[in-house]
Amino acid sequence: MATSTGKQLTQNIQQRIGDLKKACEGLDDTSASHAPEGRWTPKQILSHLCGPEGTGYLPMLQAFLDQDTPDIDVKVADPFFSKTRSRMSVAALVAEVQHEYDRICEFAAGLTPEQLDRKAHIPVFKDTPLGEYPTLEKVIGGLGAYHVQFHTDHMREVMKGD
Repeated sequence: MATSTGKQLTQNIQQRIGDLKKACEGLDDTSASHAPEGRWTPKQILSHLCGPEGTGYLPMLQAFLDQDTPDIDVKVADPFFSKTRSRMSVAALVAEVQHEYDRICEFAAGLTPEQLDRKAHIPVFKDTPLGEYPTLEKVIGGLGAYHVQFHTDHMREVMKGD
């Protein structure tokens, strides 16, 4: 049975993905491949939200359950933009993002409070609100709320040409 915390995490993720999908409405494949100098393109942003190609973000989350305080190397500045993803349409990339976060929701919804309290060592988060030893709950919440929202805002800025 899902915990209320797992359910809340899932609701937050679904809301943020809905906002991202709205931000992508009307985005065509040509303009999705362009961005202002030094910024990721919309397709790169979507690719980044999908996580590493072939695995997504679930292996990182699963590590919290499989190991005691695993060391996790998060690649915050990697768009995970492969040749395969570069050839995908915006609609296909949005669908892949939806699929990835549906998988995260399914994972989160079934977690117990004890599982959500498990910690990992993520050095890159040291100077963030999550801290160097975040709980699984904080990482899922960060992925689903902050991360998706940040890149939804990023998408809107790039689409305006800011």
